[in-house]
Amino acid sequence: MSRIGKQPVAIAKGVEIKVADGRVRVKGPKGQLEEAVAPHCTVQVSANDVRIERDSDEKRAKGMHGLMRALIANMVTGVTTGFSKSLDIIGVGYRAEVQGRKLTLTIGFSHPVVVEIPQGLEVVAETQTRLVIRGPSKQQVGQFAAEIREIRPPEPYKGKGIRYVDESVRRKVGKTGVSAGS
Repeated sequence: MSRIGKQPVAIAKGVEIKVADGRVRVKGPKGQLEEAVAPHCTVQVSANDVRIERDSDEKRAKGMHGLMRALIANMVTGVTTGFSKSLDIIGVGYRAEVQGRKLTLTIGFSHPVVVEIPQGLEVVAETQTRLVIRGPSKQQVGQFAAEIREIRPPEPYKGKGIRYVDESVRRKVGKTGVSAGS
């Protein structure tokens, strides 16, 4: 049995979980999330926890068992406390600005890059060089943070670009001058 899959998911106060039509719906103070039930899995909701069962001992069924449990646990965490990712913008003149549902990045291109903020996410520019992305869906927060980082990933020589706060960039040594007399 999957070690992760056999652990029950505790239901926090104020969270409502429903299973119908092959989908799990989790509703809480920070929003509502929905996910399809993985193949080979069944979800049982009791008064204070959720248990996931699987129908066979095949390798795929075992993998889906642990995945489904992790997804439901992340949904419960997301609708109660939410998830966040922080990005640092490093470079002279590089900055970010949030106006309504648009994020404007000035990051060394000939034009500012304007990115539409997806529904369900909140993006806050704490400073001109620090962005915080918040939302109930761990997948959506991580995906949007990765898309922003991809616009100008950190380069290894000067370290300029967009990076996660906890990310360390391996720096390379640049060119060295070769003497003319050799």
